Amino acid sequence: MKYIDEFRDGALAQGLAGRIAAEVQPGRRYHFMEFCGGHTHAISRYGITELLPAAVRMIHGPGCPVCVLPIGRVDQAIALALGPAGDGTDGVILCTYGDVMRVPASQSLSLMKAKARGADIRMVYSAADALKLALAHPDREVVFLAIGFETTTPPTALVVRQAQQRGVGNFSVLCHHVLTPSAITHILQSPEVRQWGTVPLDGFIGPAHVSIIIGSGPYEHFAEEYRKPVVIAGFEPLDVMQAVLMLVRQVNAGRAEVENEFTRAVTPEGNLAAQAVVSEVMELRPSFEWRGLGEVPYSALQLRPAYAAFDAERKFGLRYQPVPDHKQCECGAILRGVKRPTDCKLFGTVCTPENPMGSCMVSSEGACAAHYSYGRFRDIPVVAA
Repeated sequence: MKYIDEFRDGALAQGLAGRIAAEVQPGRRYHFMEFCGGHTHAISRYGITELLPAAVRMIHGPGCPVCVLPIGRVDQAIALALGPAGDGTDGVILCTYGDVMRVPASQSLSLMKAKARGADIRMVYSAADALKLALAHPDREVVFLAIGFETTTPPTALVVRQAQQRGVGNFSVLCHHVLTPSAITHILQSPEVRQWGTVPLDGFIGPAHVSIIIGSGPYEHFAEEYRKPVVIAGFEPLDVMQAVLMLVRQVNAGRAEVENEFTRAVTPEGNLAAQAVVSEVMELRPSFEWRGLGEVPYSALQLRPAYAAFDAERKFGLRYQPVPDHKQCECGAILRGVKRPTDCKLFGTVCTPENPMGSCMVSSEGACAAHYSYGRFRDIPVVAA
């Protein structure tokens, strides 16, 4: 199958591993963060860690939109769905993506558990599905809980514009779309990276789908200002390994540039039509909380005043209340690259994909879920016969 099978060739992977090992300089350590959860999933699923030399360490970043959704935002959605009575009888029809349904919230709740209490919460595959529900139920308020990076933002913006054009008065969006470059800047400015040095970073593997929308241009300032190379890569195993090789070569040469391994899909300018519809409908929030990162300036989007009638936060007078994570959950540290999944006492015991205690275990792209599914057996010591 074109663009899949040829990027999963085992012999080519072994060859790339040999080239990486040959170019790693003796006595030097390389620390690369894969920002996107899709890359984390690929690294775990295809055993890329075992193919890389010991001197190369991959650090999992916060690049899963489900994982970075803070508890307080989930609480808002649950409150809307349950309604003032708390049993769903006077709540809205809340629509969102499947992974969001299981994100742990306050009082041991989640959207899935709120649905069991009587809330009308529905899993949809797109924002367009939510708009169809609003048209089919003109007597009910329908709210779409929108999350995601730049990849899923254009469809949300397009549906909001369609709702305005069609005069759909019972449809609104709880907009929690966040921006990748702002999060990368926040990580580079964090004490763990700049002050304490507990998270050494020599370069980034740039996200694939996000870069299709925004292009490679927005990463230029990381290379220029922070002297950190960025290589945009696809999600197949050979994409990731080629990106690692390109990063190793940049570090060895003392270069800090933006390179594009994913040339079959990413251009410097990105998708201009998608960018235009987002710019028309949405604007930057001054600040937004990310789970694990805290408040990140200008890192999320909200609807512009011209589309305020479709902004659920304004429509229902919602006020955001931050909520701390579970005291024993290490998701915050894992999302920042400070800790690994196995450093969490809950990992693999009370916290599993079937019973997630933290957001990193909810989505298959979360660092904990990926390691649980593909890597936890490597943690078991081998006992000699």
